[in-house]
Amino acid sequence: MATTTMEMIREEDWKVCCGSSDFAKLMAKASPFNSLEAAIESARDIWFNQVNVAAWLEAFAAHPQIGKSPSPSSNSDFARRSVTEQSTAFATTSASALEELAEWNVLYRQKFGFIFIICASGRTHAEMLAELKGRYANRPIVELEIAAKEQMKITELRMAKLFSEKAKGVSQAESTKPQDRLRIIGGHLNVAEAPKRSRPPITTHVLDVSRGAPAVGVEVHLEVWNGTTSPSFGHGGPGDWSMVGTSATDKDGRSGQLMDLVEALKPGTYRISFNTGKYCPGGFFPYVSIAFEVSESQKWEHFHVPLLLSPFSFTTYRGS
Repeated sequence: MATTTMEMIREEDWKVCCGSSDFAKLMAKASPFNSLEAAIESARDIWFNQVNVAAWLEAFAAHPQIGKSPSPSSNSDFARRSVTEQSTAFATTSASALEELAEWNVLYRQKFGFIFIICASGRTHAEMLAELKGRYANRPIVELEIAAKEQMKITELRMAKLFSEKAKGVSQAESTKPQDRLRIIGGHLNVAEAPKRSRPPITTHVLDVSRGAPAVGVEVHLEVWNGTTSPSFGHGGPGDWSMVGTSATDKDGRSGQLMDLVEALKPGTYRISFNTGKYCPGGFFPYVSIAFEVSESQKWEHFHVPLLLSPFSFTTYRGS
């Protein structure tokens, strides 16, 4: 993702991702980031190593209690995301089930001094109630750390959505501007010194937004189109797809190396495919394929093509 997009992320945006004022200030101070991964790495360090317990408790308090709607005085963007994250669990929950959850919430808060924190996205009411009952037996010091880890899951999920939204905004704004003449001329003349790469020019990661966690073990294929003309919608034209490399996502959701570490990426049409059916057997998508073009003037650039996946939806964007 371009630095322009990163510069658009303000302190108040970071506070929508995490309700801690100290966290938001430190993220704003560390900005801009050249990718979502870099931002998440910094966020983890700030959350676990730089802010204090008071900042954790402030972030916890910003959330509505599981099963309750946010108060009218709460941060509207923060509240909107909280409602969305809990929507799956409470779409069909009965009044008696909500009452039982409310009772356990009271017991939990009396014991630990803060509300029950869990990454609710994609979870059912029954799953969260079972988790609450199980965690209620924890020692307070243990539960505090678990709650902080759950908060980080929520933060990462919201950061991914924030970056996706900002990228769409930049893309739409740029589509209304004249083309950058200097970049086009520079591309044709090819006089700019090529940057030294530290990683292959095409990379990806997969985030399971239903769990708010990296998707581990997703098989990934990278292909390039071989043909006299580019493939178009509805038909491929004369040519075929050629395999560049395969890998699978690791514990952080990042794929292994999909291609050689080359300085200049060959211009053309590339396709990155994810075996989502194997990862999520009950989901809607047997696989997801994303095709994109690399022009002559872009051959020195990096293309990070992440997948934000849930059982019944997905989104992507061009990172950096």
